Amino acid sequence: MLTLYHGNTSVCSAKVRIGLAEKRLEWDGVLLNLAKNEQNDPAYLKLNPNGVVPTLVDDDLIVVESSVILEYVDELSAENPLMPADRKARARTRVWLTRCIDIHAAINTMTFSTVMRQQILASKSAEEIEASIAKMANPATAAKRRNLLENGLRSAEVMAAFFTLRRMFDDMQQALETQPWLFGAQYSLADTALLAYVDRLERLGMQQLWVDRTPRVGDWLAASRSRPSFAAAYDPYIDPQADAKMRAGGDALWPDVKRQWDRFIAAR
Repeated sequence: MLTLYHGNTSVCSAKVRIGLAEKRLEWDGVLLNLAKNEQNDPAYLKLNPNGVVPTLVDDDLIVVESSVILEYVDELSAENPLMPADRKARARTRVWLTRCIDIHAAINTMTFSTVMRQQILASKSAEEIEASIAKMANPATAAKRRNLLENGLRSAEVMAAFFTLRRMFDDMQQALETQPWLFGAQYSLADTALLAYVDRLERLGMQQLWVDRTPRVGDWLAASRSRPSFAAAYDPYIDPQADAKMRAGGDALWPDVKRQWDRFIAAR
């Protein structure tokens, strides 16, 4: 039996849950409370020394990195193959999976420079924030979190995130202009890999990032959310009140995000 260590609102956890649902695989879940830093507990760090979720355990095999987990899950069953059969499409899919490292970093930046920053600063003392950051296993991750909490949208990390997101939206728009999914008529591993990231931006109230310049991204998001796998991956794990709070916070911050995004786009 597969065991997935995951978090309710973690985008990478949702990404893998979507893949498991698409493949109709049975699995057991171990939910970690990320707000309580359970991902940095010594017992979990033995499974995933990076102190992040998700982690998939299959008998004696431990698989980390959500994109690697997705590809592994796809190979566990011949039912509903998500990796394209065409050799060139497989290579392009793996490029998307590799790009997810930067895309995830961008989503993390937009989350913790805006809504999560406000929530953390409003609910924790400076000492509590520093203690939480000190528990992070990766010093680079800790330094980034400290930077985002101190500087918010003024952080240089935000410009790096905009660079990654603009490329993602532009490439998605180009692919989706003539087809419903990133690699044609069939929903694929690339669609699965990107869905949770774009969904998070919409939940942050940032859908205007793509509505005007790359509207096909919005059509793709709506179609992806209509698949049964999306409900299976999200509905049991999303707190509607917390979700509404995130959207409200994002809506309030959107004018500041838009000003920076517009300047970034105009400069390129």
